[in-house]
Amino acid sequence: MPVTLTEEQQDLAHAIGEFARREVPDKARRDELTAEGPHSMEIYRKMAEQGWLGIALPEAYGGSGGSMTDLLVFLEETSYHQIPIGGFGTTIITAAALERSGSEEQKQRLLGDVVNGELLAISMSEPGAGSDVGGLTCKAEKTEDGWVVNGQKTWCSNAHISSHILLVARTSTEGGKHDGLTMFMVPTDAEGLEIHGIETMGGKEVNDLYFTDCHLPADAVVGAEGQGWRQLMAGLNLERMILAGLMLGLARRAFDDTLAYVKERKQFGRPVGSFQAMRHRIADNATELACTKLLVHDTARTIDENPGALFPREASMAKLKATELAKHLSLEGMQMLGGYGYATEYGMERLLRQSVVSTVYGGTSEIQRDIIGKTLGL
Repeated sequence: MPVTLTEEQQDLAHAIGEFARREVPDKARRDELTAEGPHSMEIYRKMAEQGWLGIALPEAYGGSGGSMTDLLVFLEETSYHQIPIGGFGTTIITAAALERSGSEEQKQRLLGDVVNGELLAISMSEPGAGSDVGGLTCKAEKTEDGWVVNGQKTWCSNAHISSHILLVARTSTEGGKHDGLTMFMVPTDAEGLEIHGIETMGGKEVNDLYFTDCHLPADAVVGAEGQGWRQLMAGLNLERMILAGLMLGLARRAFDDTLAYVKERKQFGRPVGSFQAMRHRIADNATELACTKLLVHDTARTIDENPGALFPREASMAKLKATELAKHLSLEGMQMLGGYGYATEYGMERLLRQSVVSTVYGGTSEIQRDIIGKTLGL
């Protein structure tokens, strides 16, 4: 099925492009906005004024009640135009978990803030538990008036710029390893919580979290005690599609920048793109990009037609294909641009730094392949 967008979705894509050309017109402006990391609060507030940040949230909480395809268009276009809003993905993942499982008070208090430009983070990984979420050991113990949390979390994206963190902690050791996990909403200024940044090739993105006798009120629990794993699983479609949409946009950017370069760059008296070796690589990459766009958009359409259903195979395929392609096309771009691909002036190296980690976070490519294999009865 071809990728078809409604008139409203086409208008959204056009509006995002116009916004980018106005607010982030060139590399110098982008570098200025991202000097402190890949998320610009200045740009994010302006996007909130456009009413875009609530695209995936219900109208009851100030959102626009958009579909998965609406969200996909937003993600793809903001990524393609390199608008520096790196905190949006984790915010929407966290907000969606709140919308599904949170109390009415939590939703009223926090979802409106998200629409207005506040950021949220989610924390699952620990030094000894990454892909194996059931191995979490960060402990929350019940007290007379709430909970006390002790332990370490790691790789928590955007905690340093967020107002709250959705913490997944162990509240019981009974039952299977996925039992006894509970979600808590923790203010980032909570006493007993320390946030330490981790230096990465992508800049200031992720953090270690240290909980030392961090007291939380009883109403900090999100959803049902001990049901954190099941609540998290309900959001897998969204998390994987967010990453697929972002990396589809980045893959398009890498391809278009590479194509423009090989059409203009001349060696031996003609454009380098006219040589067969280069031309065939471009042709293969264009084909892969078209196939990936069809897969990602078709998965979004399938989810929209079956709200509430889980699509582990389809969502994992979309995430796997889009993230691997974004990394591949960024590397291809660096190779075809030659020395200029390595230079920060041309920006291809930035695309590589942004894409290479996408095959790790949100479930590694190996985990996605394992999930796909299991759905095939293997």
